[in-house]
Amino acid sequence: MESRSSTSLFLPLLLPVLLSSCLPCHGIETREGSKKSLQVYIVYMGEKQYEDPDLVTALHHKTLSSVLGSKEAALESVVYSYKHGFSGFSAWLTDSQVDQIAGLPGVISVTESHPVRATTTRSWDFLGLSLNNPPSKLLYKAKMGEDVIIGVIDTGVWPESKSFRDKGLGPIPSRWKGTCVPGVDFNASHCNRKLIGARYYDKTTSLEASNLEYQSARDAQGHGTHTASTAAGSFVRGASFHGLAIGWARGGAPRARVAVYKALGSNGGGDDATVTKAIDDAIHDGVDVLSLSLGSTVPGSRPSVAQSWATLHAVHRGITVVYSASNDGPLQETVGNSFPWVITVAASTMDRSFPTSITLGDNRTITGQATYYKTKNGEDKFKELYYDYSNCNDLNATEVFGKIVICNTVGLALTAMRGPVLKVMAAGGAGVILARYSTTLPETFPDFPVAAVDLESREQILQYVFRTGRPVAKISPTRTVPSDSFNPRIAAFSSRGPSTVFPALLKPDVAAPGVRILAAVKDGYEFMEGTSMACPHVSGIVALLKSLHPSWSPAAIKSAIVTTASIVDKNGLPIMAEGTPRKIADPFDFGGGNIDPEKAADPGLIYDINPSDYLKYKCMWDGEGKACRRPQRDMYHLNLPSIAIPNLKSSVTVSRTVTNVGAAKSTYKAIVESPPGIDMEVTPSVLEFDSETSVRKSFQIKFIATHKMQGAYLFGSLTWVDGVHSVRIPIAIRTVIRDLNADILGGAYMFGRLTWVDEVHNIRISIGVRTVIRDLYVDRHY
Repeated sequence: MESRSSTSLFLPLLLPVLLSSCLPCHGIETREGSKKSLQVYIVYMGEKQYEDPDLVTALHHKTLSSVLGSKEAALESVVYSYKHGFSGFSAWLTDSQVDQIAGLPGVISVTESHPVRATTTRSWDFLGLSLNNPPSKLLYKAKMGEDVIIGVIDTGVWPESKSFRDKGLGPIPSRWKGTCVPGVDFNASHCNRKLIGARYYDKTTSLEASNLEYQSARDAQGHGTHTASTAAGSFVRGASFHGLAIGWARGGAPRARVAVYKALGSNGGGDDATVTKAIDDAIHDGVDVLSLSLGSTVPGSRPSVAQSWATLHAVHRGITVVYSASNDGPLQETVGNSFPWVITVAASTMDRSFPTSITLGDNRTITGQATYYKTKNGEDKFKELYYDYSNCNDLNATEVFGKIVICNTVGLALTAMRGPVLKVMAAGGAGVILARYSTTLPETFPDFPVAAVDLESREQILQYVFRTGRPVAKISPTRTVPSDSFNPRIAAFSSRGPSTVFPALLKPDVAAPGVRILAAVKDGYEFMEGTSMACPHVSGIVALLKSLHPSWSPAAIKSAIVTTASIVDKNGLPIMAEGTPRKIADPFDFGGGNIDPEKAADPGLIYDINPSDYLKYKCMWDGEGKACRRPQRDMYHLNLPSIAIPNLKSSVTVSRTVTNVGAAKSTYKAIVESPPGIDMEVTPSVLEFDSETSVRKSFQIKFIATHKMQGAYLFGSLTWVDGVHSVRIPIAIRTVIRDLNADILGGAYMFGRLTWVDEVHNIRISIGVRTVIRDLYVDRHY
């Protein structure tokens, strides 16, 4: 899942059980018994052949019957019919049936349904969307997103949450065609003028009623409630997590309407077929924004072909689609959801921290980070310290019982940090100190003392441990304070570019708050973090922009957000990216930068795209379908608000067109920041707009490699300024001499062997060789 929550520590112990409800795969038991050769496939048939959904569904059944032999067999096989935004269906099929269907007239592509996973009080003020002190112009001009409909595809919703109260809202917009589907502990009365729609899907994801799940749109996990309330929650006074982060809770667009589509189960798992059905329903229902805090289970893998077509149809209908970037950072090439028409969101920090005092037996105090609000059984006493030289993976319960355990977790990924805590708890430990390069905690542990410290603090603690016969310490409850650190920073867990599938597409697009976000979970408020939390921040801002600029296309809104994002922190210093090591953030960390809603409302210029232009590049994401007939241009020729050229050999010329959405009479001048080793020529370098009829201007950028080398990705930008606006697009360029799949400079080590043999002996020597162009040490391109 693309987030971490403060829910019960014991839920992970149940994951093996929960995972049995995840995506059906080869060897699964179905209701009819064992169907070991069957798998769910998604059949895409393009635009709808009929306006009547029943006729579209009948066509699907007829298509499937022609292969399976009867309508009854087709009805037994079909999972979902996609009949609103486009035409297609998903069904249980064998490999041979897939081959037959792929050859039928009207079938564009057949793809396997892959698993997917799910990926506040202060964050909106931090972004400048404050109710006062000073009041946000965008928030009030946009009427707080009034009557914009945000669709949230996630784990469902807890309808009783205060964040979904409809006080002060007018009638449901007349264009709304959705519904409130009844189910277990959920009926039509749970919807209101705020929560205007709720659907759930259970044909491929088991939603058996239990205390861990509801066979309805009700959210047992909390993730969907959290994301929906972050995007559009109503005003709630005095929200906090047991006193931490107390304040007003609200969404980015507090007067927007919410429609939820429960496509993920309580374990955060789901599949392409179900998510695609939810997108299709959302198109039919009439949402304005789609928010999807989910992604592939394989970092950096090819995006879902089915979701690509479904979201493109949504964009064709004016729906802005927002995805999370995934949580597999700080590793490069892990960014997910790399469609050019969607907004892909990275996660950043904000100016609030939760320090926890670790008091040593010599009265020294070390400060860590935690969300620990109480002591067990009311105790607040010193406990003996125990240092585990490893990552606490193999503990002796006798040695650690009743002690605070220091776990050396430097080598563990953030997503694996819950493991050491559970090991200490299982062994009877009294608390955990996690020592690592970043003090970001991947989970919150509210009722068990867990604090994260950096490596310098670890050394101070260990110096005390090694010189003391019986070292002791106590971990005090967390408090909330304004952060005086560099903020925002890109979170270590936030997935990074470049896109391995679409290297000529710069992803992620933008960053937004995703660390320790307080939002609704069931009847209360809890912290979660992840790109899942960053995604609804952007969705809420999109709702405000749609309210303010109802005629803007999804591409225009994306452009406004990317080109006005900030690349400096609150002190005017470059935004940093957490990782090993911490570094200045680049476009592969945060795209255009950290989102700035107020500036996005008045961007000056926008890079707009007609949705039909995306189809010129369809082979990039559906290369195996029949839609792909001939080679296509590189994706950097799309009119995107960014440029990524992964294969610059000598020179490349790229065209862009901007639309003036500012003052009718204005003059923009180009400010060029060339990537090192690259010359940039912008023609023309001045754009003059002199009337309301002359709003579009085109220009060309020529990139010239000044050094012939198999090189690294280097970064720059192009900014158009008019004295009021600063319209910046990020640029990433990699120079190459020849087309190589390896991402190294001058060659990688390759291995072989030489063996001498006779009838008795076998003498082998190993050989390692690296080819180079010139004597250079660095062999990686980042």
